[in-house]
Amino acid sequence: MIELHRLRVFRAVVADGSINGAAATLGYTPSAVSQHLTALQRETGLSLIERQGRGVVPTAAGRAVAHEAGCVLERMAEFESFVADIRDGHTGRLSVCYFASAGSAWIPPIIATITNEFPGLRIDLRLIELAVDATPDPDIEIFVEGSPLASSTEYDVAPLLEEPYVVVLPRGHRLADRTEIRIAELESERWVDNDVARGPCRDATLKACAAAGFTPTFHIETHDYSTGIRFVAEGVGITVLPVLGCGELPRSVVAVPLIDPTPTRRIAVRTRATLRTNLAVRRVVDLLRDHIEIGRLEAGLAPIR
Repeated sequence: MIELHRLRVFRAVVADGSINGAAATLGYTPSAVSQHLTALQRETGLSLIERQGRGVVPTAAGRAVAHEAGCVLERMAEFESFVADIRDGHTGRLSVCYFASAGSAWIPPIIATITNEFPGLRIDLRLIELAVDATPDPDIEIFVEGSPLASSTEYDVAPLLEEPYVVVLPRGHRLADRTEIRIAELESERWVDNDVARGPCRDATLKACAAAGFTPTFHIETHDYSTGIRFVAEGVGITVLPVLGCGELPRSVVAVPLIDPTPTRRIAVRTRATLRTNLAVRRVVDLLRDHIEIGRLEAGLAPIR
């Protein structure tokens, strides 16, 4: 096995024309340079240099080896740069998993920025609601606390936001002009379910209703927030959901904060521990926090400390 370091030493000797000059350039002793040359000639089985006056010159074989060594070292430098880019997140692949309302509100602008700043990086996006047991663990996952998470790989977990729920009502509803509504006042309403997955987001609503002394009666079952809101817009009933799930509401509905108690969900992000120094991962999390801060200020929400 030929050591790359010895090729670098040999190239320095050929370029300088003397062992002493190459030693001074490399910061070695002449003896150390001579030992590297002897070892390289032994490894290649070739005579690479010969004495000429006070200096040395490459043999015919030495000139050929010096040329090829230059190509090898140049390619090695490219490879080391490639490895550094992968390590720092400038190239390679990054998987990001998220739930639907986060995907609608945060993911598009974040990914647009990342693809512009890291053009060599491939982003694999996954929706939590569509994940199956065989889906590999992601590098980054935005999730609602209480969601089932794979634990086969070590992750760093950081809280992001505690988000309150609102009730979406038709504009002509008897409660639509209120600034806030006690959740008990919704007991007799026709409820539109918006979480067929029966996940932690729905549980937050049910727990708040239970604390107010009732169980909501769902007359319509839908699969997501936007569909539930559409049913409200058509006058079918009311629906309760997190602020983030509202998106751009139709003009025919309003969203009113809930109190006594206010249902909430806690949103967090987990990142693969082995990617702590990855620049792209860190940038995604920073952008995520920036977008949450903007939304928090607009909606009057408080971040988790």
